[in-house]
Amino acid sequence: MNPALVALAWSLLASATQSQSQSQFQSQDLHDHQDMGWVNGYRQGFSFQCPHGEVMVAARSYFSQREGSDRLWSFECQPTPEGLGTPSDCWWDDISRAGMEWTSTCTRNGLVAGVQSRYFEGLLDREWQFYCCYYKRRCPYSCMKTNDIPEHHHEEAELVVPTYGYFIRGAQTTFSGVLRDRQWKYILCRMTDFDCDFDNL
Repeated sequence: MNPALVALAWSLLASATQSQSQSQFQSQDLHDHQDMGWVNGYRQGFSFQCPHGEVMVAARSYFSQREGSDRLWSFECQPTPEGLGTPSDCWWDDISRAGMEWTSTCTRNGLVAGVQSRYFEGLLDREWQFYCCYYKRRCPYSCMKTNDIPEHHHEEAELVVPTYGYFIRGAQTTFSGVLRDRQWKYILCRMTDFDCDFDNL
């Protein structure tokens, strides 16, 4: 048999095997992320609120460049400690602009109990808004920011509040116009066990 034909046949076989392998990987990759309780589809807006008396304690997202450089998102909530009481008021706080850096901390010492977002095709980015709840006149203290989540653009991202007694009060997020993805630093605080006189910290 002609050696050139053998080489060509091997080349075609290797190429087909690699293509099939990539296709199986992509299919498996998509399957692995279908059952995560996402609140949105790619390029879709969403509005998520915790049940009354609960606050957000986790956020997860999965990036896809071929789906508009967008992310699927899921969130988890948890009841607040009994000593904190129940929220006396909840509201949608300030809104970000797509393509821009954004820092938002719930006004009136509020805690994050939801989030909504709208996708903008022209910018391949989203605008964001937190749903905040007010608990009597409790004040935040021992606040900190997380490291960048995700650590690198295009990676899967996960925040789980690391310690019981800490609450999400907001976030700082930056957008890469080159990579078309965001990184987040979440603002976590403890809350006082007593009422205080400060309107916002």
